[in-house]
This record gives sequence, C-alpha cells and structure tokens, in this order.
Amino acid sequence: MTPDRPARPDDVDEICAALPETELGTSWGDRPTWKVPRGPKGKGFLLRRAPHPTAVDPDTGEMYDDLLVVQTPTEVEKHALVADPATPFFTIPHFDRTSAVLVQQSRLGEITRAELAEVITDAWAAMAPKRLVREHLADPGDGGTTGG
Repeated sequence: MTPDRPARPDDVDEICAALPETELGTSWGDRPTWKVPRGPKGKGFLLRRAPHPTAVDPDTGEMYDDLLVVQTPTEVEKHALVADPATPFFTIPHFDRTSAVLVQQSRLGEITRAELAEVITDAWAAMAPKRLVREHLADPGDGGTTGG
C-alpha cells in the first residue's frame, strides 16, 4: 500500500483505529463516532453525520448521506482546509461555532491517503489527552518532548 494513493472511505476506520487509545462508539444519539481516549471520558474526533436538511447538495437539493464530521485543532486549520480548492472539505452555517469540517466520503479520493491520515491525526490530537498526544507525536530526537 502506497501512502500517496487516493484516499478511500475504508481508510477512515483504518486510520482512526491505528491511533492510540481510540474506540468506535456513538454520539448524537446513534451516530458512529471515533473517540479518544477509550471509555466514558472519550471525546469524539470524527463522526458519521446523519442526512440533515442543513447539509444539501447545491446541484440536486438532496441531503448528503455520506458526510463525515472531522474535528480540526483550531478555527485557523478549519478555514485553511475549507479555503483550499484542492481539498473536498467544506462547512455549513450549522458548524459556524465549531472548528469541525465536513467531507463527503464519496469525495475522499480527491486527497491522498497520507493527507487524510494527517487530517484525522490532527483531529485525534485536538481531542486526545495532552499526555497521549505528547507520547504519540514526540520526536525521538528531542528527548521526548514536542517543544514549547
């Protein structure tokens, strides 16, 4: 498997499951949600959104039925992803007060698997306990710290 191939919907669960202390649970009632850490204190970093009238295809008027909601670390990263025409990420007014972005699973092939892994890892890091982030993302050449 080459990391620069186009991303696929199946990659989402594979990438999420490979991150430390993650589990697939539910939120927003019954929505499949990847959380970190495992257990009752887990916070969602990626979820599959149910079709909703707040997110419709502008060409057909149909509700999107394959949306992922992906947390970003800050509003800056959110706006960078949404503003980049080379990515399929977007937002809707319903998400104005969050730093999450949306993406249709059917459009994941517009980015590489490596790019998808980076976005998901950033989502995980935004919600994971700081200790876990430090342990997972530490540069072995810096004595085990991530800086600042």
